[in-house]
Amino acid sequence: MRTKIAITEVLEMFETKTLITAKEITELLSVSDAKAYRIIRDLNKELTEKGFMVISGRVSRRYFEERFYGIGASEELVKED
Repeated sequence: MRTKIAITEVLEMFETKTLITAKEITELLSVSDAKAYRIIRDLNKELTEKGFMVISGRVSRRYFEERFYGIGASEELVKED
């Protein structure tokens, strides 16, 4: 039996996995909404300068984790050696 899923539910599942929102950043870093949006704007600017397309108000979860927690940075160092 097939279950119908609303398009909004699918989009929410996709966003949750690949993009992080200001609300999530606010909770993770204990910062204000304004600061969270500033962080997203700065990260999206970096990505744009690198030639990536971005979505306002959201940023790649992977890029956020790399910049704030260093996740992925150690992997790059290992590859260079």
